[in-house]
Amino acid sequence: MFRIILALVLVVSLKAFSVTPSHADAKFDEWLDNLRRDAMADGISAATLDAALTDITLIERVIELDRSQPEFTLTFAQYLDRVVPVSRQNRANARLAEHRSLLDEIGKAYGVQPRFIVALWGIETDFGRVQGGFKVIPALVTLVYDGRRSEFFRKELMDALHIIEDGHITAANMNGSWAGAMGQSQFMPSSFRQYAEDYNNDGKRDIWNTQSDVFASAANYLSSVGWRDDMTWGRQVSLPSDGLASPAKAMALHDNKTKKTLPEWAKLGITSADGSALPTRPLEARLVLPDGAEGPAYLVYANYEAILRWNRSNYFAIAVGTLADSMR
Repeated sequence: MFRIILALVLVVSLKAFSVTPSHADAKFDEWLDNLRRDAMADGISAATLDAALTDITLIERVIELDRSQPEFTLTFAQYLDRVVPVSRQNRANARLAEHRSLLDEIGKAYGVQPRFIVALWGIETDFGRVQGGFKVIPALVTLVYDGRRSEFFRKELMDALHIIEDGHITAANMNGSWAGAMGQSQFMPSSFRQYAEDYNNDGKRDIWNTQSDVFASAANYLSSVGWRDDMTWGRQVSLPSDGLASPAKAMALHDNKTKKTLPEWAKLGITSADGSALPTRPLEARLVLPDGAEGPAYLVYANYEAILRWNRSNYFAIAVGTLADSMR
């Protein structure tokens, strides 16, 4: 009986893992050949394509993650507790002290306060500890072939191949998230090509392992999208119980992204979160209510908009500002 069962298992196993190409396999092979031709026409060498695409397979887990991303159900308070806990604030201050000299040098060169570089580093990858466990090229090939957002991911795939072609990293070592975000700064390939920096001048923009390149790349990104080092990102504020900026009317100001100077907001009855008067500096700001009119309120400045260029989430941008403030 055992030999019969074993024989049946072997038959089923051989059928399940047959090397005879299926229709789907043949279709993928044809698609991959077309991709190679397009990449070569875009300036990618055969050597790079051989290294990146030989024996490549689709990653089922990537499709699962792309199609079943959970609904965002955390409240803002829960998100902030999870992303900016006291433990991360303590580590951020320790990393700022550890790399102070390098961060001051880079901050001065790019016009970005070091605490914001560290805050992005901490929130994106827990200071480089969690960079993603996927090979970027197979992940992007899977997303392009799947077709749901093919045009977007095809451009990212071509940019990733150019990064390998230019010698910044090998295909085997290009690791990142399931969606292609890479390195300690979690740049998509297109962001890498536009903003990544070779700060130590070794010929490679290494956002995976070289700290100076990681910091300079983040600083260059912020600087390039309008960062100003003569101001902070914003501040938590308190709304009046009635009047033009009361919670009942504040949502309209939030939704319309109404901009006013700090003295103008003060005239509406808005104060700092502790009840003290707002600064008198005529900075232009807008009101952000991440959890609605009954939740916390913030007045945010131009640098907040730069953080949104990195990640278009109010939760994320306020978390970066909050972590940065813990290092003031």
